[in-house]
Amino acid sequence: MTLTARGEREYVAPRSRTTGGWGVFARGVKGVLLVTVAAAMLVVPTGAAEPGESGARPSAPALPERDGPTKSIGFYVGKNLTEDGSVLLGGFGHEPSSHWLEIVPRRQFPEGATTTVGVTEDASYPGRLTEIPQARQTSRYITSNYSEFEGFPAPLTNGGLNEHGVAARDIWSPTSERLLAMTANPQHGPNYSDLSRIAMERARTAREAVQIVGSLIDRYGYSTYGGNSHLFADKNEGWVLVNYGGSQGLWAAERLGPNETRVSYPGYLNPFPLDYQDRPGEYLASEHFIDFAVERGWFDPSEHEVFDPQEVYAGWQPNERQVTPTHPWGNNVQAQLERELRENLGPVSLEDMLAYVRDPRWSHDRSGYGQVARLNTVEHPGLNALWTAVTGAVTTPYVPVYVGAEDVPPEYKQHRYLTSGAAATHVAADYAPLEATRYATRTFKRLMYHTCEHPETFLKPVTAELERFERRLLDEQHAVAGRARRLFEAGRDAEAREFLTGYVGRRLLGGLDLGERLVNAVERQTRQRFGVRMPAGRDLPGETARPESQSMNRGTGLSGPADAIVFCYRKGLDDYPREHGSYRDLAGQLSPDRRTMSKREFLDAMAAVRGRYDPHRDWRAFAEAAWREAQRRADGRR
Repeated sequence: MTLTARGEREYVAPRSRTTGGWGVFARGVKGVLLVTVAAAMLVVPTGAAEPGESGARPSAPALPERDGPTKSIGFYVGKNLTEDGSVLLGGFGHEPSSHWLEIVPRRQFPEGATTTVGVTEDASYPGRLTEIPQARQTSRYITSNYSEFEGFPAPLTNGGLNEHGVAARDIWSPTSERLLAMTANPQHGPNYSDLSRIAMERARTAREAVQIVGSLIDRYGYSTYGGNSHLFADKNEGWVLVNYGGSQGLWAAERLGPNETRVSYPGYLNPFPLDYQDRPGEYLASEHFIDFAVERGWFDPSEHEVFDPQEVYAGWQPNERQVTPTHPWGNNVQAQLERELRENLGPVSLEDMLAYVRDPRWSHDRSGYGQVARLNTVEHPGLNALWTAVTGAVTTPYVPVYVGAEDVPPEYKQHRYLTSGAAATHVAADYAPLEATRYATRTFKRLMYHTCEHPETFLKPVTAELERFERRLLDEQHAVAGRARRLFEAGRDAEAREFLTGYVGRRLLGGLDLGERLVNAVERQTRQRFGVRMPAGRDLPGETARPESQSMNRGTGLSGPADAIVFCYRKGLDDYPREHGSYRDLAGQLSPDRRTMSKREFLDAMAAVRGRYDPHRDWRAFAEAAWREAQRRADGRR
């Protein structure tokens, strides 16, 4: 079912901690408990420069002073609402740290093997690490790893896609303060990342993922940062599961059917019938899910026909819009976005979901990556693919990463840029060759920062180039999957995996080459048209360091727009949602810089067009054709 809006308010600050509810949002990313002071209506000015206007930097919306632990976004579309009958699941995690791609292989473990779970004493709710049994066999899966959430051991994950076609997204879902006050010190049990990872390692269906997560909480407990949720999906259905903080073993999940859309921003549950335990095909929960509330005097079943988990355990309701520095357009607008998916984009295509996850209303510097899974019947597990942008999709191309591929290029693996603790020591010699390669996340972050400085000028043409690249990938997937399928069917699994590994690697590197050309072009035009803006910094009496040498981190004495998240959204920039490829006429406007083209690349391009042009008669046409061919090859269009 889809919720209707409960009195959507335009821009509302969080309630104070003493009233519960949104006060939990005051927990900072580092786990420091901040207190939001008042509830007030916020007016967002429309002072952004008009498209094409040059000169000073456009003004950004006015924002509240503090932000909270708002983690991630997830989109689910049931198979009856999609263009080809597939289930779609998309979204990303919100983390400031480094990110990298990993194809985790299937593993066999001896009897008695264990895996480490939990949080340390450094977490906002301190805990201790424990060992729990590992499965004898784990599944192959694709994920985006990251390195930093204080007290939560790296590498961390929010889910991904496994070989059985189970996709997962992990999204914050605040627990009420009265329940969080019961959190044990130290707490123990798997944390959100542990649960996401284990679900990917073991689940064969979305419902089984819920059962696995629930049983782990029932048996070992749960280590919270303030409340969390998961979106699981397979080719038939989805499930949303909320795991509540407070060390009471409370969790619950509801099924998402083929005619539903769901947006977790944050994750929420609809009201449960009191007889939910008699309907396991629709609802699953801890055995004492309602009884605990009755025992505490928080709920009287004689006075209610349904049990509302949001009211009783979360203390907040969906569809009460929140604007914070980390969510400049706003969050907690689930019903609005669910209608957009169902009505504005329906029937929803894979391309629609790629564009939706890329939407600048939420894809910005806090978006660690972008993922979209199209879930349907495949002839071999290796043909399951996760469309992945290695960092924020607003300025990063998606590439289909197949489960059947063995690995990704080193440029998409872990590097030291933004990695927790990287500045504390020199790089270990064992990792030096990896560190020496280009780092895709760094390239696309550069493109984001340049693009979002002047989004009226650069966002649309940059998007046009990214989506032109993706369009070619979309068009070739039938042939790619067909070739791999024929190899698998012939029993030539090693050749199929080699083919998929080579394909994924070439397209990922083609995307990185495109990113480097785009960032060079945008930077060149920025210098020519606007200049590179330098920070104003802070007034530090008695100190001689220039602003450029002061801390670059947020929350270190800066205020107002200077301390905001980098984002490309500006009111009036476009009407959202928009269709993938809607800026196609702007492709080529940036004239991406090709100064880094090698001699061999250009000679190969000349040889490829020699038969079509006579260089002696029309050297200019020949040279231009060779240039276009070189660009086509660099964009991954072989």
